[in-house]
Amino acid sequence: MEIRSLSDADVAAVLALNEAAVDATSPLDEDSLAARRAMVAEALVCVVEGQVAAFALADAPGAAYRSINYRWHAERFADFLYLDRIVVGAEFRRRGIASALYDALEKVAAEHGRMVCEVYSRPPNTVSLAFHSGRGYAEIGHLEQPSGQQVVMLEKQL
Repeated sequence: MEIRSLSDADVAAVLALNEAAVDATSPLDEDSLAARRAMVAEALVCVVEGQVAAFALADAPGAAYRSINYRWHAERFADFLYLDRIVVGAEFRRRGIASALYDALEKVAAEHGRMVCEVYSRPPNTVSLAFHSGRGYAEIGHLEQPSGQQVVMLEKQL
């Protein structure tokens, strides 16, 4: 397993991973991924046996990101690393890949004092909620999404 920066050669695989998980994230196309890559603090992939198995995007304060979830955190904290999305391919789950990506991102987040993110709570993403709880993330609020879904806002102080 190798964690490294997302490269141009990874774009097609990242878009395919995101599309397979779009119900838990939000849509990405080549243009929107290029725009996100230009503004994120971290864009990582996990490669397993030569295949992109997962990716993660994270933003620091001051990003031009217009996400309501990012803005919620930016209104409350002067410094943070915001995990916008993490996607692990279905065939690669339960192998510690998400934990490895979180480990890498939390090292970066330590200089900001906290990592923040959100998880769907209505309907609940019970697997993700349990994962975050096990890693020490604490609930700090809730936010209604334009879709009518709700997310729980999470923070891990580092």
